[in-house]
Amino acid sequence: MRLHELTPPAGSRKRRQRIGRGTGSGRGKTSGRGQKGQNARSEGFRVGFEGGQMPLAQRIPKLPGFKNPFKKVYEVVNISKLHRFDDGTTVDAEVLVGAGLARPGFEIKVLGTGDMRRKLTVEAHAFSNSAREAIEAKGGSVKVLGKPRQRGPKRSGKKESPKPTVTEESTPPAEA
Repeated sequence: MRLHELTPPAGSRKRRQRIGRGTGSGRGKTSGRGQKGQNARSEGFRVGFEGGQMPLAQRIPKLPGFKNPFKKVYEVVNISKLHRFDDGTTVDAEVLVGAGLARPGFEIKVLGTGDMRRKLTVEAHAFSNSAREAIEAKGGSVKVLGKPRQRGPKRSGKKESPKPTVTEESTPPAEA
């Protein structure tokens, strides 16, 4: 047995049917499309056409707005849930996950619902103003984890028109 003697098993390699190559081929003339009609023409149906029924792309409701790809998703913890920790405890992300108050892998935001009963050092990625005030009112401290939030410059509703610049060429020469 040599390389040039190798052949595939009989019936395993079937040639594709070439259509439109004469009546003797069995797929000539109309090339398997039948007589006339829309399906015999070259264009056929447009993409998404459902036979006159209202297409799916037109049936579904189109809601205004969009999905913000940069939305921050926080695990929310209210200060009323923090009374389970002892006074002077440092409550960080690991402690909150261990206590079942937050899921791992998410940033944590502390909200001010409820009343603060303990003096705690709380570390989280974000705090509401009421939570920050309540924790500091009890003598605790707040530490924001991660980078501080960047805010751009405030923009007013009016568009400022560019001011014309005065060049030396446009000013008339002073007479001496």
